[in-house]
Amino acid sequence: MDETMGRRARKKARTRQALADAALELFLERGYDAVGVREVAEAADVSVTTLFKHFPSKEALVFDLDEDLEAGMVAAVRDRAPDCSVLDALCAHLVRTRLCLHSGEPDVRAFYAMVEATPALREYQDRMWLRHETALAAVLAEAAGAPEGDLRSVALARFALEAPQLVRGAEDPEAAMREIFGLLERGWDGGGQAPPDRRA
Repeated sequence: MDETMGRRARKKARTRQALADAALELFLERGYDAVGVREVAEAADVSVTTLFKHFPSKEALVFDLDEDLEAGMVAAVRDRAPDCSVLDALCAHLVRTRLCLHSGEPDVRAFYAMVEATPALREYQDRMWLRHETALAAVLAEAAGAPEGDLRSVALARFALEAPQLVRGAEDPEAAMREIFGLLERGWDGGGQAPPDRRA
């Protein structure tokens, strides 16, 4: 029985991977909007019904590593070096994975260029990214020794996950990201200026 379930799981994983690979190849070659789900299914030699059993939408075909992304983000915080702060570790991870600034792989660059050029994919990516808020808030609370559901951890997770979207289009996205995380680390000081006199 276990062996049968193992074969089924492997077959399911292979089918899912074949669909994701076929979709990415077609999308990069012809453009996301120019390819239909039926074409992706045919390229992977499965039915459209099977495709939707593995992926709930066309956009989901592009982000098949969603769970891996969340796991990587949690690991970046939990497995950080002893002398590295939580926010430094998280910032470095997001710069590397979300901004994709240091990858020399042409396919990786092409993937992110496609996402940036496609409004539907940008919107899906942002929604998907914010779904990771619960997992990130939990590991931030754990790192701080705070109770589950700690509001500060939830707020910090939300702000951190919004940062990549905020720096989109910045002249130097990495510097902008580090500036945002510096603000989260140190708190708001009004830019070094004295607060206004509210009695006036």
